[in-house]
Amino acid sequence: MIPSWLDKFQKDQSKKALTKTSKSEPHGQVFFLGENYKNWIDRLVQKEALSWQVNSLLGQERELIYFIGLNGPVWIIRPLNPRSVWNYGRFEDSDYSWARDTLGSLLAHFRAHQLKFVDLEFRGTNEAHDLGALVGFELAAYSFRAREENQKNEWPQINFRKTLGRLKEDVWRQAKARAFAVNGARHLVNLPPNRLDPESFATVVKTFKWSRFSKIEIWDDKRLAKENMGLHLAVGQGSEHGPRMVRIKYRPLSKTKLKPIAFVGKGITFDTGGLDLKPSAGMRLMKKDMGGAAAVLALAYWVDQIKYPGPCDFYLALAENSMDSRSMRPSDVVTARNGMRVEIDNTDAEGRLVLADVMDVALTQKGADEPELLIDVATLTGAIKVALGAEVAGLFSNDNELAQKLGQCGWKAGDWNWQMPLVDKYVSSLSSNFADCKNSSEGFGGAITAALFLQKFVRGKKWAHLDIYAWTDKGQGPISGGMGNGQAVQCLIEFLEQRI
Repeated sequence: MIPSWLDKFQKDQSKKALTKTSKSEPHGQVFFLGENYKNWIDRLVQKEALSWQVNSLLGQERELIYFIGLNGPVWIIRPLNPRSVWNYGRFEDSDYSWARDTLGSLLAHFRAHQLKFVDLEFRGTNEAHDLGALVGFELAAYSFRAREENQKNEWPQINFRKTLGRLKEDVWRQAKARAFAVNGARHLVNLPPNRLDPESFATVVKTFKWSRFSKIEIWDDKRLAKENMGLHLAVGQGSEHGPRMVRIKYRPLSKTKLKPIAFVGKGITFDTGGLDLKPSAGMRLMKKDMGGAAAVLALAYWVDQIKYPGPCDFYLALAENSMDSRSMRPSDVVTARNGMRVEIDNTDAEGRLVLADVMDVALTQKGADEPELLIDVATLTGAIKVALGAEVAGLFSNDNELAQKLGQCGWKAGDWNWQMPLVDKYVSSLSSNFADCKNSSEGFGGAITAALFLQKFVRGKKWAHLDIYAWTDKGQGPISGGMGNGQAVQCLIEFLEQRI
């Protein structure tokens, strides 16, 4: 469990006068202004800045103004919100994402200044600004080593005030739940692979404090064999840690006409590439190959903790792609749960195999458990990173309305994706002389052919596939570089919130 820094933040908020300190004890001040309060900037500058600074600071048209004032460092922040006509504005900041990244990045500056106290005033901000700012602070406060080594993070005392508006209690609750989910996914991805394998991952799921609305079911390799999940078993058969499937079935107490949504996460806890061995540089970060499962588990816990009013099912497809004499080989022909025979073209195209069998489990549920649609999340291909970079997920879908909704939710949550084409002509590149299809193809368009392979297993249901990176190579906003980033969690939270 990831402790919440917002507990301290909320506890320290005060409606009385803000920090009173001596001249020998400087404190930071942050003024976060809404769009309609830019006339306050000059007033604040004249009040807080040193006399020789005032003229150079007045009339500035910037989102962030920083100076050392009478009592310590001062940050004045306001959104300018430029909107671009390019790409339908989908890669511009929303109010939420701008506040999250801008305010969240300040926490490192507080530490650099060795501040013990910070006065934080929101003046006329909207709910999206407030939510984003609080989430940003919580994301920035996460530290893997502090969590694992029980270190105490020495953050300053935050004295909070909102003027010209009111911060709703529900915003605190939403911020804590959302940030906890993202940090939970980040922490799972950051765990070393000698601690997180398919078996221990399944055990971790059971240690969460689930409500009575969530039921956990774990399938071991014997159950996978009974269910004829040959693809899933083939991926994990070379590892000492057997494959697992985890299902989290969430059913709210309140009656609803909504059908369940199924979410499936790829959980390859380490990927050597199998017999088609990755080069060392390509293998270095392959502990993150379970980033899709981490995101789906984090989403499940968010749903459970906020008591989401709609039914959902969450599936984790867990395996370790290792090498030994039992490992699957190129040219092996394996039978999937749906009866399709698949020739293994490349053992490093393993994620789509575990997803395919688990997707079939999700899509063959009957009666009230039959899903309306399925969304899978996976660190599936390096090709999508080449196409879109590390910060934009590839979105594939057989339903345009679903794709448009996920695109808008990604923009609003600052968790971007971009729809990629399912090119029917490329299906032929998966043809096999020895089976119904191959699991990969040589040549260009690797992210597309991977999605086309998955499409063979959707049974005509509405489906979307998010091909993610799950990692940040360099620090950005509230998230430090060289760590898991919880990609897709905020987008899917937004998607579920808009559904009700």
